[in-house]
Parts: sequence; C-alpha cells; structure tokens
Amino acid sequence: MRRFCKEVGLAFFIIIFAGCASVPKKDAQLISDQALWEKEVSLSESPEEKLPELTEKSTLSDYIAYAALNNPGLKAAFLNWKAALEKIPQVTTLPDPRFTYAYYIQEVETRVGSQRQSFALTQTFPWLGKLQLQGNAAVEAARAEKARYDAAKLKLFYQVQEAFYEYHYLAQATAVTQENLNYVQYLESVARAGYSAGMTPYADVVRAQVELGRLEDRLKTLNDEAEPIAAKLNAALNRPSGAQLFFPEKLEEEKVSFTQEQLLTWLKENNPDLKAISSQAAQAKWNIDLAKKNFYPDITLGMQGIDTSNALLPDTPDSGKDPIIATASINVPIWWNKYRAEGREASARYKSFLRDREDKENRLVANIKWALYKYRDAERKIALYRDALLPEAKQAFEVSIQGYETGKGTFPNVVDSIRTLLEFELSYQRAFTDRAQRLAELEMLVGRSFPSSE
Repeated sequence: MRRFCKEVGLAFFIIIFAGCASVPKKDAQLISDQALWEKEVSLSESPEEKLPELTEKSTLSDYIAYAALNNPGLKAAFLNWKAALEKIPQVTTLPDPRFTYAYYIQEVETRVGSQRQSFALTQTFPWLGKLQLQGNAAVEAARAEKARYDAAKLKLFYQVQEAFYEYHYLAQATAVTQENLNYVQYLESVARAGYSAGMTPYADVVRAQVELGRLEDRLKTLNDEAEPIAAKLNAALNRPSGAQLFFPEKLEEEKVSFTQEQLLTWLKENNPDLKAISSQAAQAKWNIDLAKKNFYPDITLGMQGIDTSNALLPDTPDSGKDPIIATASINVPIWWNKYRAEGREASARYKSFLRDREDKENRLVANIKWALYKYRDAERKIALYRDALLPEAKQAFEVSIQGYETGKGTFPNVVDSIRTLLEFELSYQRAFTDRAQRLAELEMLVGRSFPSSE
C-alpha cells in the first residue's frame, strides 16, 4: 500500500506539473490594462465623498472625472471586461484529475492474496494545441470586451460634454437676453419719461412694452429649459435629476488642428467599436482552428492500484503484493458531421464579423464627414459673427441709442438694433456651442483627443 501511495503521489505531481506547463501565458497588454482600470474601478467604488465636488468653479474636466468614477453603465462595462479576462485561465487549464475508489463487495481471491479495494487517478489531456487555441479565442473575447468598455467610456464622456456645452449655452443665452432686457427696460423708462414731458409719442412706450414682454417671455423659456438640460447632465453623472448644477463659467474657444484624412486614419486605428468587431473576428478565426482539433482524440492517462491482503499460505512468493496498473485511453471522435458543423459555424461567424466591420466602418465614415461638416460650418459662423456681424451690430446699437437720446433717431430703429444685436449674440453663442459639441463627437468617433494648434 505504501508503494501504491508513492506511485500515485508521483503520478499526481507529474499531472500537476504538466497541467501548469500547458497553461498559456496571459496577454501582457491585457494584464497592464487590467491593473490600470482596476485602480480606476476601486476609486469609483469608493464612498461618495471622494468624488469631485461640483461647484460654480468646476470645469468640464471635473464633470468628466465625476462621471468616470460614478456612472453605473461604465462600471458594468468594465466588469464585463474583467469577467472576460477571468475566462482565460478557465479554458487554458487541464480538466480536473479524476480519483476513483472501488470497493470489492466480494473479494477476489488470487494466489498472492485477496483483492479487497482499488484506487485510481486519471488525467485527461486535450489534443495538442487545443488549450492554446481556446486561450487565444478567450484573449480575443477579452479584447472585444475591453474595446466595448472603451466605447462606453467615450460615449459617456461625449454625453457629459454635449450636455455640459448645452448648459453653457443656456447660461450665455440667459446672460445675453437679460442684458438686452435691461436695455429695453432702460428705453422704456426713457420713453415713458419723454411721454410724460410731451416729447415722445405714446406709441414708443407701447413699442417698448411689447419688446419688453417678448424678451421676458424668452427669458422665462430659457429658465424653464435649464431643468431638462440639468437632468440630462445629472443622468450621465449618476446624480438625482433635481440635483443642483451651477452654470459653467464662460469657456474659451479650443484651438485644435486636424484634417479629414487624419480623422479617417484615426478612426480606423482607434475606434473601439471597430476594434471590438475585429477582436470578435479574430476569436472566430481561432475557433475555426479549434474545430479542426475536434477530429483528433483527447488522451487520458491514469494509474490504478489494488489493495491485496496476505496470501493464505505464509510462504507464497509476493504474498500481499499490491498490483500497480498504468492506464491509457482515448475518446473516439466519430461524429464527423458534428465537427464539420462546428467548423462551418465558426467560419460563418468569422465572415459575418468581417462584413459587420466593413458596414460599421462605412457608417462611421459617414458620421465623421457629417460631424466635420457641422464643425466647419460652426467655425465659419463663429468667425462671421465675432469678426464682422457682432461688431457692426454693436456699433449700430450704440449709434441708434445716441440718436434717440438726442432726438435725432427713431424708437423703431432702436428696437430693431436691439433685436439684431440679440439675435447675432445668440447665434454666435449657438455656433460656439455647436462647434464644441461636434468636436466632442469627432473625438468620440476617432477614439482620441486632437492635437492643439497653439
């Protein structure tokens, strides 16, 4: 029995050593990324007081950091990737060894003694290369989940930026409208004083009051619009929809430099949606090779020992000697139609992912060109209003005010100049916001930030 234990122990050691040696190494890039993002998730799961405090001085970076640490959808995407990483050691490890115990209800009498019980230890070894192929497929599946996580992150950051810039527009539009409202209130007081002195017709007072009502209505509309925009931003931040948000401070125009050709190149290199589909295609390709391995048998090696008592005759040679048996077996892969179907399935999936990637890239290219058109259109409008129309409208407003105060101008001219100045200022702020939002969209599509042109 002691001899059997030694033999079984040696066999068990050999099996464990072979099992460890057969496990492919983890992808180095995945290990590096996992350590980095596990640190981020550990921060995101920390108590809420560790989140950035959002105040009237908070910048866009503060909002993005808050969303990255607190958004549940992003955490779910990360955990999906982490779960996919844990699949790699599962599919690259040998099956569990199998220990078998048999008790002989009726002892078998032999020359050297009665056989009472037996012990066996077996280990199955998949055909050469199977574990490695399974590991390669699992690595590509993990890469696909990592790309989906990156896509979720970029989409979240875009949602935050889009809502943040819209909130910034609302703040600027409110300030501009309030400023113009103050102008009209002043004009209304001037017209009323002139009417009281008999110098101004009552029609000017009425015109001022009509314009005042129009601006007050617009201001109320802007104030009401703050709630849904704030709710959209709070949703991305995983905050209650009614949580207080301060209007952002006035933003400076971001100077960046890129061409359409660069955008399309960055799209093909960095877009995480394309990376995810490419990894799925690579996984399917490994599965094609794996299906071919199913035509070959797996090998099972084992060792069995039989516990034997002493012989009835004391002088019997080898009395009580325990037999040690080495075993080997293979499965017989005869269901070829099944294995061929597995190969055809993997091949069809591989071709499907290639076509899916082509279709996705075409749609992304169209999205980039449309976003780029809107970005350039907004830039053109910014330059037009900032450098030409706004200065002229402000000059016309000042001239009309001075003329009206000196009695040389008419009240309708003053009202028209205020309206024109307001519309130009709002159009400028709208173009500024559109440019910033389209820039954020382009960054999401190409999967990277843009180099500064300064």
